Amino acid sequence: ACDTADRDATAALLAAVPDAHPLTAVVHTAGVLDDGVVASLTPERLAAVLRPKVDAAWHLHELTRDLDLAAFLPFSSIAGVMGSPGQGNYAAANSFLDALTAHRRSLGLAGTSLAWGPWSHDGGMTSTLSDTDMRRMQSGGLPPLSVDQGFGLFDIARGSDESFLVLVGLAPGAMRGAAPEDLPPLFRGMVRSSRRTAAATDAAGAAAALGAKLGELRADERVRYVTDLVREQAARVLGHATPKAVDVTQEFRELGFDSLTALELRNHLSTATGLRLPATLVFDYPTPTALAEHFVSELAPGDEGPQGPSLLAELDRLEALFAAGEHDGITRAGIALRLGQMLDKVRGGAPETTGTPVDDAFESASADEVLAFIDNELGRMGDH
Repeated sequence: ACDTADRDATAALLAAVPDAHPLTAVVHTAGVLDDGVVASLTPERLAAVLRPKVDAAWHLHELTRDLDLAAFLPFSSIAGVMGSPGQGNYAAANSFLDALTAHRRSLGLAGTSLAWGPWSHDGGMTSTLSDTDMRRMQSGGLPPLSVDQGFGLFDIARGSDESFLVLVGLAPGAMRGAAPEDLPPLFRGMVRSSRRTAAATDAAGAAAALGAKLGELRADERVRYVTDLVREQAARVLGHATPKAVDVTQEFRELGFDSLTALELRNHLSTATGLRLPATLVFDYPTPTALAEHFVSELAPGDEGPQGPSLLAELDRLEALFAAGEHDGITRAGIALRLGQMLDKVRGGAPETTGTPVDDAFESASADEVLAFIDNELGRMGDH
């Protein structure tokens, strides 16, 4: 045994293989995790994850390329195929393995990269996963493989002539029942269009519904009502059985949120409120109460009688409705014209004239030309 990321040690190990029992296959299973958002990845954290994958696999490739290997099987990960929150370093390391086997095939050498999904075995890298992590993967359509399933897939893969295989359990039922934002981007196309449209429509109406509800409440009741909503979603993300486990006065970090679960909470709250929320949401508003007060100010500003959703919330709803379905050229042109009229009002009104060059241009413009015009106008507005 040796550290295969050490080239000299690996060369010495291979030299010790007796001629009577020559090496016929390489199975590379090493891996290390050090999860974190990209901005937190130092050179040291990158090296810790890349070294056992990249350096070790390259050394094994170089030192065995003159041998007549029947198999060269590095264990890769589905993280390199579709990404994984907080695992940019790990995804890059595994993508290298996938590329290495393709390179070996181009040289006429054996090589099949095995991109594994999660395993249920309580050991190795799987032991670092929390219940929340496992629940997130299952809800995203990736149930963990049992040991027997994993060994069975490995046996099948050994007989394959492909340079790259994804070995993963899929749960189509979980995908169909999930909100699109809870699915890995690679799987969103497997959800029926009607489900995606319904989810977008639900999100579009959430701001209006919540704003209307808040309009029925007194000012002191609004924050309490939205705080309960925040606690419910926070408990869901953290895997608590009841929202009571979430102390509204504690900071989200103290409650157990990290950068990954903070993003998940942002996604759930965006769906629940219909608002477009920043990735830094729980850091900008560090307690459930502070966050609830922010939502109230967005959805029901002021204390004077019943309040509907704010104008910005309505714009979010309009944008979600537009994204929810497909529109023909005439409809798109009509929307573009209406947006242009709204833009004139935002800028302080436009002269009420007819037959202007702009009108004539719109009459003859294609839908794409009209939309390009609006994009340009909105961009100019954002510069002021």
